[in-house]
Amino acid sequence: MKQIFSLFLIFTSFIIFGQDQKFTDQEIQQKLDSIKAEGNLLFSMENASWNSSDLAREHKKIAEKLGGYLTYKNNDTVKTVFLNKSQNLIIAEYSFKNDSKKPVKENFKERNLNPTETTLSNVRAKLISQLSAPKHEVGVPEGFNLNIITIPFNENYKNYIITGASEHGVIPFGNDYLFITDKDGNITSNKKFHSRFIPTMTRMQDGNAIASSTHSHIRTNPFISATDICTFKLYAPFSNLEEFSIYSPALGCYIKYNYKKDTVSKSKDLK
Repeated sequence: MKQIFSLFLIFTSFIIFGQDQKFTDQEIQQKLDSIKAEGNLLFSMENASWNSSDLAREHKKIAEKLGGYLTYKNNDTVKTVFLNKSQNLIIAEYSFKNDSKKPVKENFKERNLNPTETTLSNVRAKLISQLSAPKHEVGVPEGFNLNIITIPFNENYKNYIITGASEHGVIPFGNDYLFITDKDGNITSNKKFHSRFIPTMTRMQDGNAIASSTHSHIRTNPFISATDICTFKLYAPFSNLEEFSIYSPALGCYIKYNYKKDTVSKSKDLK
């Protein structure tokens, strides 16, 4: 699924009619700061998953036994652990701090899953078994994949699903979801952030680099999403892009995020 998108092209979504929500600028910024914090958390976990997966595949003895992985935060450390093919033992563990690409610690001693890992494994397995239900409308674009990021949330779990790209030159916005599950992995609520998949090219057809990117949100999702921020932080470093924006029809403004400055703000009112 390859599409070329021009500079500043706005991706339109279907319109849900209804009264727009009203927020003060202060309320909007507070909301954006909260979303940015969640986006940075998602990025720290997916960054650990990416880099530890590369390391595990390069480790011949570990690569032969790989059967899946789990990523979670433990105090100021993000850990990615790899399970064997039977899913009953941890065979490798990588610990990361400060979004580094290199782990601060590696451990290849086989061990049993601890309580946190056992719960995460069960939640993910139960969630995956439910995602094929038509009512959830979860799809995988051709040539892409889905990644699950699971975060404890009170007594429940937030399970974000983002689209991953294996080819260079594309930022896979859209086709992202949030599933809230109980501690057993049963879905209690869910949300789809975008109405479609938005594969944003980082270069034009003539090879020139794209300097900025914009897409539009549906009215029921008026703010930039944590998944937007996470996805951009993962893929923007492989391009010349430093920032992107979303247009919010509900708020009548653009919201801009800059990954190098880690800033998010309301940009321009159109009403």
